[in-house]
Amino acid sequence: MTIETTDGAIGAGPLAGESLRHFFERDAIEVARDLLGCHLTVNDIGGRITETEAYYPDDAASHSFRGPTKRNGAMYGHPGNVYIYRIYGMYWCLNFVCTPGSAVLIRALEPEIGLPAMIDRRGTDALTQLCSGPGKLCQALDIDISINDRTLDQPPYAISPSAPVSIVSGKRIGITKNAEAPWRFGIQGSRYLSKPFR
Repeated sequence: MTIETTDGAIGAGPLAGESLRHFFERDAIEVARDLLGCHLTVNDIGGRITETEAYYPDDAASHSFRGPTKRNGAMYGHPGNVYIYRIYGMYWCLNFVCTPGSAVLIRALEPEIGLPAMIDRRGTDALTQLCSGPGKLCQALDIDISINDRTLDQPPYAISPSAPVSIVSGKRIGITKNAEAPWRFGIQGSRYLSKPFR
């Protein structure tokens, strides 16, 4: 586990248009760090991003490793594009595109807005369990393939930058290829993570 400090997100106010492009048109690791603390909502329900993972086109663990396909087409969209896919035939995962073929997986979020809806969707009132993993997050925010392949300044999405936060980093979770890459990032001390950093 490594502890670092991010310089925080770029700009002020909601990211849209050119500010969205400038934020995401960068190296996926930089974006993954700067997304920590950002506020994400889907149909006005959401909270603070607490955990992310970076993926690259030449990364054997990435969906873009073998080039564009029908499934991963959204990964080759504009910077700030949304890429949603299903794992285990059950759970949706939310990713944000950086440069073409690179993206950041949103692993966890601290719930802040729309708690009753999140609690109802998840079937639990334990706040630390509402969005503590990619599948839980998508269930709580009602994210599925119907809102794939659009940029984060288009409905139902909205994202706003964060002040600087202290972050921890470590190995990514749930992959077998390139598993040693330390490209998982989280807010230091947060209770709202998918798993602790070690």
